[in-house]
Amino acid sequence: MSTQIPAQTQARATAGRPSFGRTVKNYVALTKPRVMELLLVVTVPAMILAQGGLPNLWLVLATLIGGAMSAGSAGAFNCYIDRDMDRKMKRTENRPLVTGEISDRNALIFSWVMGSLSVVWLALTTNLLAAALSAGAIFFYVVIYTIVLKRHSEQNIVWGGIAGCFPVLIGWAAVTGSLDWPAWVLFLVIFLWTPAHYWPLSMKYRNDYAAAGVPMLGVVRGRVTVGLQVILYTWATVAASLLLIPVAEMGWTYTVASLVFGGYFIVQAHRLYAHAIRGEAGKPMQVFHTANIYLSVISLVIAVDALLPF
Repeated sequence: MSTQIPAQTQARATAGRPSFGRTVKNYVALTKPRVMELLLVVTVPAMILAQGGLPNLWLVLATLIGGAMSAGSAGAFNCYIDRDMDRKMKRTENRPLVTGEISDRNALIFSWVMGSLSVVWLALTTNLLAAALSAGAIFFYVVIYTIVLKRHSEQNIVWGGIAGCFPVLIGWAAVTGSLDWPAWVLFLVIFLWTPAHYWPLSMKYRNDYAAAGVPMLGVVRGRVTVGLQVILYTWATVAASLLLIPVAEMGWTYTVASLVFGGYFIVQAHRLYAHAIRGEAGKPMQVFHTANIYLSVISLVIAVDALLPF
């Protein structure tokens, strides 16, 4: 019985050792830089809000470096653990563990080194609470989400998404050394936002996830059910964002922006559901991109609002 090797892997194997630049690019790809970027976007506003102004710039830089290593470690662990599924999905066929440009052993070593450095770095440059939260974020994403939930539960992204909420706690803890109510409200916003953001993506790549045996909601449930869940989580996200107004004493800039962009996010979710109940595919990626824009805008206005006198 012969084992078929993907054509891309064969091509890489016969092409010789990749250049230094290509190797660096592959290791960066292991860290899932797009996910890392999104996580870092919410860290700085949390720090500004915690400070009530601009924090020490060195502290911001140190927290971002530690956060990047933490998120990168979690992403690399995820690529290592999910490499068998990634070989079955078109959207992940170019990941370096699939093409064979990075060995499994080297990827695992890289993951551990990045994770350990993130904890040590944050402990030395910020405080022990931020370092502990970094370790907790890696553990939650790798063990709870990737190993326990992802392959076994349609609610995987709901509870696994908690890992993506840690950056706001890390940023807040780096500034204050504690976790106050506004930090937990930000945590709640990202927790509720994650399914509303990710489930439309699972609708788009339904066949990919099905081929890999991943029970994403978009695979195990119909479009109507997914669309309804997206609506519910979108409304909950916007409602949670409004809690920040009394809890953190946000001003008019944040209040207006959260209502306007929250309303737009809700409209897009309802449009997706309307298409679903008519038996149409709709535009799930439009909701996905809207969710990204929403979180980016909310993060920006949190920072701006905290710097304004009104």
